[in-house]
Amino acid sequence: MAGFELIRRLFGNTGPADRRAAPRPGVPKGAWVLVVDDSATIRAVLGKMLTQDGHVVSKAPDGETAIELARKECPDLIFLDIVLPGMNGFAVLRTLRRDPLTRHIPIVMISGNLQATEQFYVQRFGADDFMKKPFGRGEVFARIQHLTKTGRLVVQERALEVALPSEPEHTEAEHAAIPDIAMPDPHDLIMPPPGNS
Repeated sequence: MAGFELIRRLFGNTGPADRRAAPRPGVPKGAWVLVVDDSATIRAVLGKMLTQDGHVVSKAPDGETAIELARKECPDLIFLDIVLPGMNGFAVLRTLRRDPLTRHIPIVMISGNLQATEQFYVQRFGADDFMKKPFGRGEVFARIQHLTKTGRLVVQERALEVALPSEPEHTEAEHAAIPDIAMPDPHDLIMPPPGNS
């Protein structure tokens, strides 16, 4: 049992479920967040964490969809996986940074890759932060809090009826079954350094 408590503390899940609903100091509410990951599980876990904290979440399974949604919705924040089918996360990052519509959006790169060089490439291509899988709620909100304190994350005012999806993505039972820790997919663990694609 002590091992389980250690894991919960490491990943920021230190209290009962009702504690998750408590306001987090220094973390804005109502941000529009785009989650980009080819893993439906990671999209669901990160989406659950963010919506429980009062954010509106859009999701993209690949880079091309991410660019389209970023241009259309102008989210306040993007969580972008590095390993994606087709266009990888580095290419998406470069595209978003070159586009006048999206260059201002803070981007947190996420990956389960074990290579230490990844963080260097993330910074070189203009990401605001890096988050390694597995990650828990505490790490996600530490990233948001850091971006808020540094002035990079500014929540735009939006009409409420535009922000709310017409139908819930998951049933209550499906939502409750989503885990609270995002683990890397096996294909994320080994990846060559990014090329110029």
